[in-house]
Amino acid sequence: MRDIARVAQLSAEEAFRLLQSQYRQDGESLWARFEGELVKHTAAIAERHREELHFLSSRTKELEGAAKIIEQQKAHEIQHANRRVEDSLREVAKLQERNHELESQMSKVARVGKREELDFAEEAKSWPGICVSEKLPRNGDYILAYRDPSGAVLEPRLLVDNKNKDAVAETDITKLVRDAKERSIPVAILVTREEQQLRQVDKENRWDRKDGIWILRTTRQWLPRDLDVLKPLFERMRVQGLDFLDNNAALADEVRRTFADLDRIDSELKKASKAITSASGLLTKYRDRLHSLCESAAAPIVPSRQLNNSVLAPAGD
Repeated sequence: MRDIARVAQLSAEEAFRLLQSQYRQDGESLWARFEGELVKHTAAIAERHREELHFLSSRTKELEGAAKIIEQQKAHEIQHANRRVEDSLREVAKLQERNHELESQMSKVARVGKREELDFAEEAKSWPGICVSEKLPRNGDYILAYRDPSGAVLEPRLLVDNKNKDAVAETDITKLVRDAKERSIPVAILVTREEQQLRQVDKENRWDRKDGIWILRTTRQWLPRDLDVLKPLFERMRVQGLDFLDNNAALADEVRRTFADLDRIDSELKKASKAITSASGLLTKYRDRLHSLCESAAAPIVPSRQLNNSVLAPAGD
């Protein structure tokens, strides 16, 4: 019995030892598989992180490159904007300088125009039978009118606008008509200082009607003569009404032809005056020349006589 028990005990111990050995082997195998799986998963995670890190590094470089390009573009745009601002400032400076020059020129023109108006007023006040208003603040320069023997102002009144510039413009005529309408004056006069300041169309239509206003285009030199020509018409207008000329178109045409003839006569007189002046100058020139020739021709005779006298004198002695 003791042997059987002993054998049983040994068998049990052997079985327990085998079981423990088997359990330890199974545990070691399990841990080995676990460690293998852990290494595999760790390697996969590390690889995945390396790929993500590489992608993030590439993306970061791309973003840095894009940021650098944006900075360069921004710097270029700022530089371009600065150049535009500098150009604009230079242009503004040039415009300010040009504006100052124009203001100076306009001021000179205004002074010349003012002087022209004052000169005209002084001259017109010396014409017999004519009265001149004070300088108008707007809508023309002066109002001219004839006076009766008692000094009373007679109709029609004449609105005068003086111009002293290179050439009259159509806008000057339009403004004169508008000013005459504003003042309810049927006759307006555009006066230039020189004949050359009138256009050809002005010379061909020195007495004309526009928008119900009769316009005389003349010069400082022609105006007294032109007023004498128109004086009978103004007298008839006072008697028969301001529409006298409107009802007598043929008379208006005759006035235009009269002015054209007078202008041609004036031109011929100027030519004749120039010819007379030229002839007088030539006469003086040739008279002086003939006088010089006579003196130079007579000069050698005097020394010759003196020489003869000096030769004859010793012989007489």
